[in-house]
Amino acid sequence: MPDARHLTPDASIVVTGSAGFIGGQLLKALAAQHAISDLIAVDHPLRDSRSENLQVAPGVRFLDHHQFLAALEAGVLRPSVIFHLGACSSTTETNWDYLADNNLRYSQRLWNWCAQNGARYLYASSAATYGDGENGFDDTVPLDRLRPLNLYGKSKHDFDLWVEAQKTAGIAGPSQCVGFKFFNVFGPGEAHKGRMASMVFHGYHQIRAGGRVKLFQSHREGYADGGQLRDFIYVKDVVRVMLAFAARPEVSGLFNLGTGRAHSFRELLEATFAAMGLEPQIDYVPMPEDLRGKYQYFTQATMARTLAAGIPYLPTTLADAVADYVALLKQGAFEHRA
Repeated sequence: MPDARHLTPDASIVVTGSAGFIGGQLLKALAAQHAISDLIAVDHPLRDSRSENLQVAPGVRFLDHHQFLAALEAGVLRPSVIFHLGACSSTTETNWDYLADNNLRYSQRLWNWCAQNGARYLYASSAATYGDGENGFDDTVPLDRLRPLNLYGKSKHDFDLWVEAQKTAGIAGPSQCVGFKFFNVFGPGEAHKGRMASMVFHGYHQIRAGGRVKLFQSHREGYADGGQLRDFIYVKDVVRVMLAFAARPEVSGLFNLGTGRAHSFRELLEATFAAMGLEPQIDYVPMPEDLRGKYQYFTQATMARTLAAGIPYLPTTLADAVADYVALLKQGAFEHRA
């Protein structure tokens, strides 16, 4: 894993969304490289189902997201790097005001603070910004051509557009600004996500309970049941790539973060059964009506820009990533529920 210790020789690193999925795993990696006193964990006020993710860094200072922003803007805190992963990540959220507050305006305030204080800003965008993929999944496609399928994707896309507008207007930004278009991330630390947790997590528990797993039927011509395709990426790879970007402060931009290869949900679940030493037993069920018009049938990241930026990139194979995750689940790790 890239060594990012040079990031903050005498200042703090902040991880927002640190009690969440990717944030918790990033915090764990940073805690292995830095003194706990150099780290600040930020999130919504904790509930039991997410507090486990902070246990990867015992003793880390925790602030809720309002306390943190107030302390930042009052000059009480002056971190040199902010990893901003905090957001409402539900693709079925319908309250736009809530999404705009949490995913757009909060992100803008952090960006402005970093710009004014010479800090570095690495933030979570999303592959949901690509919508149905009619313009591909290439991070060089002009942003104004993208049409997200849901309000979550819109909130992320609106922030990407806003960042681009600041640059176009000649407004000085953070000393480093990197946005990550996360594709379908899975792995330890996601249990609290409930319905939004990966099919590896849900599949493992369904198989353990009854020996079978449920996948959505297809409601689009050309895709078999369970044949919907996603670029599935292991959270450990995501963290490794994020730290590689953090170790290159001269690199800024908006980058895809996937594997560059699409797999079907059936393949994903077949790998889960294999990791559990079982033959696949899959049932296909109708997709909920509230998802059908907002469902991506294909995603696949292009990773050329990341490689061109000199970022070391070699994702774990799907089979190996699923096997590693299932082994953790078998050990009883990350068993908490929503």
